[in-house]
Amino acid sequence: MPTCLYCQQPNPPQEAECSNCGMPLPALADTAGERRQKRFFWFCIGLTVFCAVMIVWLPRHLF
Repeated sequence: MPTCLYCQQPNPPQEAECSNCGMPLPALADTAGERRQKRFFWFCIGLTVFCAVMIVWLPRHLF
């Protein structure tokens, strides 16, 4: 059973994150960076789409 490096709680095998604190477990911590990068990529895409919609939707002249 892998032990969490942060809260020291044992976790069931094949878990990617600690069931107590949610941090990546040591056995799968090497893929945590890839998951974080993927989430950041989709956040940036969503932010870009949101900004584009706001540019089109908001009025251009306030006077």
